[in-house]
Amino acid sequence: MNAFESIIIAVDAVRSQKLRSGLTLLSIGIGVFAIIAATSLMTTLNRAVTGQLADLGENSLLIQRTPTINFGTNWAKMRRRKNITYMQAKEFRDRMATTNMVAISNQNPGQTIKSGEESTNPDVTLIGIDDMYFTVNAVSVSSGRPVTEAEVNTSRPVAIVGEDIVTALFPRIDPIGQRITIKNQTFSVIGVLTKKGGVMGQSQDNRVLIPITVFNKYYTWEWDASVDISVKAVSKDMLPVTMDEATGIMRALRKVKPWEENSFEIDANDALGGQFVGFTTALLVVAWISGLGALIAAGIGIMNMMLVSVKERTREIGVRKALGARKRWIVRQFLIESITLCQLGGITGMIGGVLTSWGVTEILRNSNMPMLMFVFPTSTVIFSVAICTIIGLGFGIYPAWRAANLDPIEALRYE
Repeated sequence: MNAFESIIIAVDAVRSQKLRSGLTLLSIGIGVFAIIAATSLMTTLNRAVTGQLADLGENSLLIQRTPTINFGTNWAKMRRRKNITYMQAKEFRDRMATTNMVAISNQNPGQTIKSGEESTNPDVTLIGIDDMYFTVNAVSVSSGRPVTEAEVNTSRPVAIVGEDIVTALFPRIDPIGQRITIKNQTFSVIGVLTKKGGVMGQSQDNRVLIPITVFNKYYTWEWDASVDISVKAVSKDMLPVTMDEATGIMRALRKVKPWEENSFEIDANDALGGQFVGFTTALLVVAWISGLGALIAAGIGIMNMMLVSVKERTREIGVRKALGARKRWIVRQFLIESITLCQLGGITGMIGGVLTSWGVTEILRNSNMPMLMFVFPTSTVIFSVAICTIIGLGFGIYPAWRAANLDPIEALRYE
């Protein structure tokens, strides 16, 4: 009996014993589901936070209307906060005394950039910036120049593009001076960002920067009109002082009473990153322990199924042995069946985990986290296939050994 026939027998066993097989396969599916869904979601969240913090240099603060990622805080309450307006941000910058390095920005992902007959995929991040963006953030241009204060104040239609945009639209020509179109608005390319590569699967070069005044005019609406403020302290020692000053100014601008909590979020980039990594790691460990526990329990169920199968097919095994079947052939047959059963449950869990993580990502993107981009958990899917194979082997070995060692005479007499 070849491997394909063994797989067919395993599938038939599932069909003939739907309830018993279904419960066992469900256990495997739940374990794989927990591992894949948790890994994909945690990777997606980590990538989003890392991507947002990657552009912040050392000694930097980030001020936003809502947290970058919610650690259990009531989102309904956060969404009721008023936007940090561009005018508030400008006044904040004017009031800061401990540093003059304050940048104002906003972003809108999922844009398509066009030039002539060429166009990018609809996954470009469009960022509105002011003239201090390159001073405050760890971002630079490899050719051309940054946006100037005059261009921001006069809403000039100029753009700085990442290397992915250059590759897609201008593979054989100098992009400087070329024109691009974003939602029917035309921009002149004045610079190319220095290549940064990917961070946790997300390209840092798939972006376009334009003056924030133009961004506010054409690419925002009510729910996402709140700007982000990046502040860079003059030194690491001055960071706490700068944070205290920034907090006081923002509370005053947003008319927060002394006894009320902040109506905004302010965090140092290193503290926020460390806090988030610890949070997601803890969740991931819990999910993996739960998933592996479910897989071990499912393995016991697989062993039980295979032992029942051996008993039900005792006469068949006796006939095969009487006709000259060797022990290793029978062992191989039952191991293939055991692995097939595990893989059937694993595939169900993989599909459920991927679809769930994708769905949750889309819900969060459409609610209050537009920076999230779904990450397909390739390595975790490969691991799940491997672990299902190992469980099939480990828990199928005893039933296979028992089948191979049946006495052919006694097996032929079995009814």
